Amino acid sequence: MKIGFIGLGNMGGPMAANLAKAGHQVTGFDMAEVEIDGVSMAASGAEAATGADVVITMLPNGQILRAVADQIIPAMTAGATLIDCSTVDVDSARAVAEQTASSDLLFVDAPVSGGIGGAAGGTLTFMAGGSDDAFAKANPLFDVMGQKAVHCGAAGAGQSAKICNNMILGVTMAATCEAFALADKLGLDRQKMFDVVSTSSGYSWTMNAYCPAPGVGPQSPADNDYKPGFAAELMLKDLRLSQQAAESADADTPMGELAQALYTQFVENEDGLGMDFSALLPRFEKRGRS
Repeated sequence: MKIGFIGLGNMGGPMAANLAKAGHQVTGFDMAEVEIDGVSMAASGAEAATGADVVITMLPNGQILRAVADQIIPAMTAGATLIDCSTVDVDSARAVAEQTASSDLLFVDAPVSGGIGGAAGGTLTFMAGGSDDAFAKANPLFDVMGQKAVHCGAAGAGQSAKICNNMILGVTMAATCEAFALADKLGLDRQKMFDVVSTSSGYSWTMNAYCPAPGVGPQSPADNDYKPGFAAELMLKDLRLSQQAAESADADTPMGELAQALYTQFVENEDGLGMDFSALLPRFEKRGRS
């Protein structure tokens, strides 16, 4: 396919490189000056989108997505597909879906899970929203960039799935860090804590695959001074999206709301900015109950 790829940062760059490596003709654009193996660079997003069978975007937020859509949709060929892999608010995803439909284009919102390592290794999971035809057009590219793609429903469903998933992730990580800090104060060895919880009812991805305690369980950012695999500020972004969606849908999400408040405090008023989202553990270690 002829692919335009807009947003070639830590996630988009490796994704575009994997598409080029698979034999697709990829033209990229990013506001920063970047070089990606196998990718030809355009002078603008509109230029990257011109004549493309598929345009993929990986952008920071919904406001930027809407602005980029305004630029590239008029340049796209009727019948082409726009795949947005950003994590944005559901309303923005649905607004761009309506915009593409009125221009005789297909649209898929397809946020990802798997982080930078998954982008580089082609092992991402895609949560996709859009029509059956749009998903069918996008799915071969998901197979190149990832290991799994789930068609979650109509436009906006991909973002909905990502937001719900990451609300669970934020809440679970906070609870896991709290539990380790409590175990410390009770005199319980961290390895023994892991051995029990990882095979008991407290089992979770944040315990078993991404343990926040250094030297315990599989290697994780905790073993690298909490340098981010998934930065705390990105978790805060996703929790804010979850609460924005909850407000819009009139959904009661008290744990999500508390997790958002905790990560806001950690990122904006403490030392969480630039740290992995599991660095809540050393935060709790230093704190008492009051």
